[in-house]
Amino acid sequence: MLGAALVLSGCTSKLVDTNAAIQAGAAVVQAFTITDDQVASLCKQYMAESDGQNTKLPASNAYMQRLTRIMGKFKNIKELNVNYAVYQSETINAFASGDGSVRVYSGLMDAMTDDELFAVIGHELGHLKNKDVRDAYRTSYMIVAARYGISAFSQTAGAISQGLLGDLGQALATNAYSRKQEFEADAAAYQFCVANGVDPFAMYKALNVLMRLNGDSQTQSKVLQMFSTHPDSAERAARIKAMAEADGYRLK
Repeated sequence: MLGAALVLSGCTSKLVDTNAAIQAGAAVVQAFTITDDQVASLCKQYMAESDGQNTKLPASNAYMQRLTRIMGKFKNIKELNVNYAVYQSETINAFASGDGSVRVYSGLMDAMTDDELFAVIGHELGHLKNKDVRDAYRTSYMIVAARYGISAFSQTAGAISQGLLGDLGQALATNAYSRKQEFEADAAAYQFCVANGVDPFAMYKALNVLMRLNGDSQTQSKVLQMFSTHPDSAERAARIKAMAEADGYRLK
């Protein structure tokens, strides 16, 4: 609560925008108290905006039909409430939101086999299962609070954003998961693959595809920055390979 105290302590100053300072304090408090239901509600709003800004393919599209077939084997986890869609884009990316929404870019689908896609989606679902998305929202709330606080004390520091959702979206876009969170999401992807009869080495192979694409000058620009900010892909691939081999599986 120290952040809130620091922001609100200067409210008597003429230079302080009291409303903005209160918003800053509220955002800090919310960062510590945000619930899973609140995350889901915010994510649902965020996804409605994201779906409107991207070309979301219909169920009749070949990409969507392929994704539906791939994930048809997934034994859904009730609390995740997963729903899938494809964005038409050459970008190499996939992500899961806190309301259970999973979005896969057609560029990623073009680059990977069905099993590799399943593993990548499993990785994103791992972030949901491990509550990493909730933690990301906490971090984003802290960023929003800091932004409002700076604006509150100096109007020249930048205009105060009127859209909390827009602020959160911007903060989330620059938020990176920790190394520990990424490794644990990789492990979750491996476990999802084994549990659903998918190649145990699918995540290992997917990471190798991403490394190849990121190292190719013709495709490097299409690999979304988030993949390059993940922990070293070679190290992650080695960990997953070792995990599968320790369980008695052999790479084919």
